[in-house]
Amino acid sequence: MPALAVLCACGRYADFTLPILRPAREITYKVSSVSRPLLIRGATGSWDSVDVLNPSVITWRDTYYNLYSGFDGHTWRTGVATSSDGLVWSKGGMIVAPQSYPVAWDSSYIAANGSALAFHDKLFYWYQAGRPPRIGLAQSANGFGWAKLVRPVLDTGPRGSFDERGAADPDVVSFGDFLYMYYLGQDRAHRQTIGVARSRDGVVWTKLRSNPVLEPGAPGQFDERGVGEPAVWAAFGWYWMLYTGRDHHEWRRIGLARSHDGVRWDKLGVIFAGTAAWNRQVVCDPSVIEENGVVRVWYGGGDVPRPDEHIDGQIGLFTLTPQPVRGSAP
Repeated sequence: MPALAVLCACGRYADFTLPILRPAREITYKVSSVSRPLLIRGATGSWDSVDVLNPSVITWRDTYYNLYSGFDGHTWRTGVATSSDGLVWSKGGMIVAPQSYPVAWDSSYIAANGSALAFHDKLFYWYQAGRPPRIGLAQSANGFGWAKLVRPVLDTGPRGSFDERGAADPDVVSFGDFLYMYYLGQDRAHRQTIGVARSRDGVVWTKLRSNPVLEPGAPGQFDERGVGEPAVWAAFGWYWMLYTGRDHHEWRRIGLARSHDGVRWDKLGVIFAGTAAWNRQVVCDPSVIEENGVVRVWYGGGDVPRPDEHIDGQIGLFTLTPQPVRGSAP
């Protein structure tokens, strides 16, 4: 796989917000789900035979692209699937993998858990790799041939920071003049929170000085063990974030938060928990597309309560339909 050279700008911090939004009206979201998995594990021995998780779904050139993570029991890689409707998917094979030689920064067991975005008439894909985990970038002109930058574009933070021991699970969105990356940070106590960085070109990133922007819940809450895997969009004068919360038993559910500025977030609680046999113990990794007000959410589900892999992971879909709050202004 070809690589592109890039200079990595590390240690960049600033105070910023996303463009300030003004609420248009008070709404809530009604949840409905597709009970069966839409993208399933591959055949025994294939690169995605053990887990299929972490969808990143976008529409590009009248086609849905799903850059998803596959695990074979040893290595996480990224594959691509395409669809005309977001429901029936055709796998197109593995596209991003760890380097095979040990001197590369991404030569560990993972090159996955990423975020895709159409940008400057190309597809950009920011992905997690390395030990400790950091975030790299691959680019494609057609969705199937990819070139990776040779260095990470978002590194871990300094001693004592919220992301000192890891930067992972990116979600990149575009608002105004900037791209914004929401991502999981892990500190030296293995505490997992969510932070944000911004960039004009997707390569050089500046982290928010006051990170993190979303923290775990109190003991007994569904997200007491950590938060991560953000998915952000804007609607009805709010920024909305779906995120994965881990509880004491490593059950995972998806929560919802909202914000006026993309930095100060209010949690609204659990919005989706698995109820089918295949996703009863784990729902995670949301990826969103808003279409005519309705938010489609592709997600990973599993039936084994573990924080990482070997969860019999497959990919499903639920939808969020906006509903006016009774008594609010139209």
